[in-house]
Amino acid sequence: MLAVVTVAVPAPAAAAPSIFGRWITDDHTAVIRVDRCGLQLCGSVERVLNPKAPPRDVNNPDARLRMRPMLGLPVLTGFTGSGPRWEGGRAYDPKVGRSYRSSLALESENRLQVTGCVLFLCRSLVWTREGS
Repeated sequence: MLAVVTVAVPAPAAAAPSIFGRWITDDHTAVIRVDRCGLQLCGSVERVLNPKAPPRDVNNPDARLRMRPMLGLPVLTGFTGSGPRWEGGRAYDPKVGRSYRSSLALESENRLQVTGCVLFLCRSLVWTREGS
């Protein structure tokens, strides 16, 4: 007689969605790579999707920085936190050459809310995960 032994193996827990990865901006002009920079979160332009976009950071208010290439341009800096919410950082918009106090919140696996503030006025945009 053969005995069948069944071993209960727990199913691996589903990994929580990560804020890290490649995100398409709300206006579909660029892909931003979000990653760790030491203990902080940062993001830089990985690919420019708009063929009419300037190849350099021409709108930067600092004339010394206007020759920086768009590829690799840091647009998210100084964020602290963990999991789905990161705060205390700055978001730079190269289209207007301005930097904003910012926070990031993962709405779902494929939606990232990017909120930028000037004084008490804030505006949120939603980026989508590349490939979703």
